[in-house]
Amino acid sequence: MTWTIDYPRRIAERRPEGHAPRAPRWTLGFDQPTSLVTSDYLALQVEDMSDPAVGKFVELAGKSRGRGTDHGPQAHEMLTYRDSLGMTNLIALGYWLDATEHARWLQSAALPRWFDALDPATVTCGAWHEVVQVPLDRMETVYSDPDRPFGMAACEGTRRVPTTTNGYYGAARDRFPVSAIDRLEAPGSHRQRNAPPNTLGRRLRAEVGLNAIVIRSGQYWQESDSEQREDYEQELQPKLMAGMGYLKEHAGLEDVLSLRVMTSLDEETLAPRRETSVLGHFARLGTLENWAESHATHAAIFEHAIRKKQEYGDARSVVTWHEVFALQSSTTYEYVNCHGQTGLLSCSPVLLSVER
Repeated sequence: MTWTIDYPRRIAERRPEGHAPRAPRWTLGFDQPTSLVTSDYLALQVEDMSDPAVGKFVELAGKSRGRGTDHGPQAHEMLTYRDSLGMTNLIALGYWLDATEHARWLQSAALPRWFDALDPATVTCGAWHEVVQVPLDRMETVYSDPDRPFGMAACEGTRRVPTTTNGYYGAARDRFPVSAIDRLEAPGSHRQRNAPPNTLGRRLRAEVGLNAIVIRSGQYWQESDSEQREDYEQELQPKLMAGMGYLKEHAGLEDVLSLRVMTSLDEETLAPRRETSVLGHFARLGTLENWAESHATHAAIFEHAIRKKQEYGDARSVVTWHEVFALQSSTTYEYVNCHGQTGLLSCSPVLLSVER
């Protein structure tokens, strides 16, 4: 039996009358009541993977995850991306369904203790820590296939359950349980910084406003045969990158705060997998909805994915999915000796120096 949050609806859903999805989809279900869900991104920023700091970071990440680790994440991944200034970012990502366990991990585990102890004036690398933590009613998910667990779905105590709240504009909003009683509106216009701050040699904390949106949108083709792999790499992936390119061009404008195209790595060898995910921050849900509803780049992605699911049916081996979080006020992200284009450093309305 799957536990769900069900508010009496005061705000009309966007589902069209009589809507029937063109392709099946699944969403994340929970086996028992859950208050806060957590995704924790702790990252190293270096010029390339040959930096000596990489080995130390990987060692500490290994000690801080997995079975037998006190308070460790229920699911974990290693990811990387090259940012706009050409720096390599290596990310240890963890998921928790128990916020208290996460808080204890922050106090006791090797990796977050290393981050907290970094001296920004002397460290030779950059590092950043972004924690996404929301009540369950502020999270929504969708998966094109129910068999392989991605992101939060890899946590024990979750399952993928069928949904018909998909395949129409506004479906993502409708999948937020809280959207039945809350319009998830930003309190006002996003205040953009005039120029990136002087960030090197400093520890800085950025705040994210109420109802800002974090989306992790995944693409998996590791197990695809040659035909489906070729279709993804030559047809669907370029459409996806065109959409991300459009959004990147508008980063800092139209409430697009940050966008990272990350590659999943084997956690032991750090070899890249045929798996990527896009981590995006938006000042308001409407910005993401407007792109999805009205821009040609999203239409190309959506139509191609639906067409191939209809063509291959259950044999479709390219999997797409996403998890979206509507943040509460004063969510904090922290950056140590990072360049000014990292994460939310150049666009947060509140930026504070941190002393440890």
